[in-house]
Amino acid sequence: MAERIKDMTTGKPAGLLLSFAFPLMAGSICQQLYTTVDTMVVGQVLGVEALAALGASDWLNWLVLGIIMGFTQGFSILISQRFGAGDNDGLRKVTAMSCLLSVVIAVVVTAASLLSAEPLLHILNTPTDILPDSLSYLRIIFSGVFIVTAYNMLASILRAMGDGRTPLYAMLVASVVNIGLDLLFVMVFHWGIPGAAAATVIAQACSCIFCLLALRRLTILKMQKSDWRVDGILCRRLFQLGLPMAFQNTVIAVGGMVVQFVINGFGFIFVAGFTATNKLYGLLELAATSFGFSMATYTGQNLGAGKYDRIRTGMRSALKMAVATAVLISIAMIFLGKYFLLLFISGEPDEVQAVLEVAYTYLFVMCCLLFVLYLLHLYRSALQGIGDTVIPMVSGVAEFSMRVGCALVLPLWLGQNGIYFAEIAAWAGAVVILVIFYYRRMHHLLHGIPDKRIHITQDTSRKN
Repeated sequence: MAERIKDMTTGKPAGLLLSFAFPLMAGSICQQLYTTVDTMVVGQVLGVEALAALGASDWLNWLVLGIIMGFTQGFSILISQRFGAGDNDGLRKVTAMSCLLSVVIAVVVTAASLLSAEPLLHILNTPTDILPDSLSYLRIIFSGVFIVTAYNMLASILRAMGDGRTPLYAMLVASVVNIGLDLLFVMVFHWGIPGAAAATVIAQACSCIFCLLALRRLTILKMQKSDWRVDGILCRRLFQLGLPMAFQNTVIAVGGMVVQFVINGFGFIFVAGFTATNKLYGLLELAATSFGFSMATYTGQNLGAGKYDRIRTGMRSALKMAVATAVLISIAMIFLGKYFLLLFISGEPDEVQAVLEVAYTYLFVMCCLLFVLYLLHLYRSALQGIGDTVIPMVSGVAEFSMRVGCALVLPLWLGQNGIYFAEIAAWAGAVVILVIFYYRRMHHLLHGIPDKRIHITQDTSRKN
């Protein structure tokens, strides 16, 4: 197990980033596989209305997941810095406090999400014919928030120490379990959408247990009683790192819900088309998130070790790999996207054709500027890795503004076609801010200029 931990402060940046990102990509593929199977089983077995019901719940589900991921990723910033600095005592303490804070967050988010699910679906103008299924799906998913929080915290700890393989194996286990249970619950037991939701929660529990068992074998994280003693100052620092990232994801999700509100007004055929493409969105984005996680860990470890020039070199390598990957994925989806989309759609021929037209148009527009999404993940993750979570939060506000503005204004001029451009406008608005401030922060680091937004925890003995 120990050999899976990766010190990213030495060696060629491109090789380190790629070797770390590749298992994360594979893990993301597994995760997308089981969410895709959810959608395929629902769409093919239960029909277009059930597919639309899943789509109507997507952004609410992402809102809760985004809050959890924001906090856990924020906590992992200090974990990666302490690991890069070689501060094992500090590493154990930060890990313990991160776990305690995660428990508190899970309790609060579970209660809030279960209480707000139905009112929010009504606010989003969810069509009455799909609202009951959407609500039942969300209630089951939200009941598993504690499991999702535990997995994300455990996976974040592993990734912060350079272990991208264990989360991959966890996702492999979850994928097999979820696919098997999907087929059993929906196709054999005929439990419908609640069955698909239950399969997802159980699969997530399996991935959580897998990561926990892996962490328990790490000698570097053998906790002592003193590690669990609450440190108010450290908890406040962790919360300061996690809160902006959680807020950033919340703002992005709220923007998505505004878009969903507009989409819901066009009827369930349009909702189903967007849902089909949004399930492929995960495949479009998975390499971007993997490069982002890789860059955050790489940046955090090298900041902790005081190797600032390596951060700049690593970013250059990551940009080349990410843009090339985005272009390849875009070309593949433009030519093959319709065949993938048809996996999610069933019904009468005219109905299928109408849903496919909506879905492919949306997919084509996104593919034309997919590389911008990849830039967004890299620059945002690099800033987070050096301890600046405020500017990424500001970029989230920019995403919200662009997404909502386009969703509300463009349909007035272009009809329903206007809604297709909301997503790429959101990416572009965020990237402009992230690029400007990334290079400003790096200039300050490389020239020794004080910058209160850069949080450094390092062992100067490791500095070049």
